[in-house]
Amino acid sequence: MSLQKLLDPLMKPAARFYKARLGKELNKMGLRYEDLMSRDEPEVNEALELAHPDVVEGRYRRLKRASDLAFKQKNLQDYAPDMVLEPFKLEFTEDVDKILARDVEFDLLNNSKKG
Repeated sequence: MSLQKLLDPLMKPAARFYKARLGKELNKMGLRYEDLMSRDEPEVNEALELAHPDVVEGRYRRLKRASDLAFKQKNLQDYAPDMVLEPFKLEFTEDVDKILARDVEFDLLNNSKKG
């Protein structure tokens, strides 16, 4: 019996618990999961350059707001308790995944020519 089959019943509830806690923490600052991706990563930077300007502006504003809230040691719910938040809404992660896949394919094609 594989180790994955043994751990799977334990990991699914743990993953749900972790996702709920993470969503709660992201909502405190009004962030999305994608906002945690570093623009220093080339794939993320390229995806943001290709993204719609509204997506980039929204990310910038959420990060700026979170920085301000952290400085003031406040939560977003203190200012906007009825605001509908979507911490796991994905707008450019699919593009990042495609860029990563493209780069892997490019490396595989170039490395196969050397051998």
